[in-house]
Amino acid sequence: MNAEFIQALDELVKDRGIDKEVLLETIEQALTSAYKKNFGSAQNVRIDLNRDTGDIKVYSQRTVVDESDLYDNFLEIELAEAREVNKNYELGDVLEYEVTPRDFGRIAAQTAKQIVVQKIREAEREMTFNEFVEKQDELITGEISRISIKDGKQIVFVQVGKGEGILLQSEQIPGEEYKIGETKKFYVVEVNKTNKNPQILVSRSNMGLVKRLFEMEVPEIQQGIVQIKSISREAGSRTKMAVKSVDPNIDPIGACVGTQGSRVRNVVAELGDEKIDIVKYNDDIGIFVEASLSPSKVTKVFVDKKEKSAVVIVPDYQLSLAIGKEGQNARLAARLTNWKIDIKPESDFSEEEEKELIEKIALNDKSIEEKEEIIDLDQGSDLEEQKQDDVEVEEEFAEMDDQENTDDITAEEVETIEE
Repeated sequence: MNAEFIQALDELVKDRGIDKEVLLETIEQALTSAYKKNFGSAQNVRIDLNRDTGDIKVYSQRTVVDESDLYDNFLEIELAEAREVNKNYELGDVLEYEVTPRDFGRIAAQTAKQIVVQKIREAEREMTFNEFVEKQDELITGEISRISIKDGKQIVFVQVGKGEGILLQSEQIPGEEYKIGETKKFYVVEVNKTNKNPQILVSRSNMGLVKRLFEMEVPEIQQGIVQIKSISREAGSRTKMAVKSVDPNIDPIGACVGTQGSRVRNVVAELGDEKIDIVKYNDDIGIFVEASLSPSKVTKVFVDKKEKSAVVIVPDYQLSLAIGKEGQNARLAARLTNWKIDIKPESDFSEEEEKELIEKIALNDKSIEEKEEIIDLDQGSDLEEQKQDDVEVEEEFAEMDDQENTDDITAEEVETIEE
């Protein structure tokens, strides 16, 4: 190796962002192993790689010991023999002398090349990991590179820049077909470090994919004017999304739908014609529950805050629509609101049942109010106790001050008497 090698390393360090000193130290360690393997594994050696010229020298190392303690001639040297080289050597010193083989340069070059290639790969893996760990929970576009079947489950591999994403079957949209060379958008679920390339787990079924797609399509969401409050999804079939506008002049649903449905249509196309219901979020849970059951009509909503449940009354002809196919609409509404929803037709809901339900809810509301009142009273009691403690502490300090004053006077009196 020579100065050209060092120059090439400098360019590599600059392009790849590798620490030069770490790289050179790694090469020295590898050369030490290479020397022991090829020329003498029993010796202690030190490799010196000149940082400027690239010259390599090998030094054998032997510890100076007393004659009686000599055990290994490869690792140790007697004090008398060491002083023949230099009279200043003492016990415990390390004597070095050059043992560079003639053809070591060829071995060194091969070893250095292997180390450099390894470091380049490590640096690329680190850069790829750092790039994608920042994209976790974000949207990326990738090209399907290969598809494999393992234990009867389909795994799709996606080329995303210098990285490769893994789309497990559990993260795929049911019924969606994947073709090699096809480009799709994916949601980055997790990025993990491995001994090889970073493991990038992506998803097509995650709710985050819907959220990021709308953020990309709707400027009002990007600007924070329209907020996505919650999403419930059954990938490949239907999604419900609750939105809210912080500007009373902006219709959140209209903003997400777009002119003639252009914005929501783009999202639906990316999801493979998955149906999307966009409803308006409301802090009033009764109104929100009613909206969540869209497109069905609702007659009445009874909200039980204690049990976090709602009984919804719908016209008989709207019952199947409210429940949905195999209960999907009701199920998605419950997930969207995070409340238990019980749907009943008007014909099965008598005045007596309504009266009993209202009384039950009233009792639960009263129970909640009493609990809050008890908490407030406890807080008030704590404040009174604290005030009383403060008074007692103040009185205690006052007594201490009085005692100190008394002690001072007594001392003065004693001094006077002594005088």
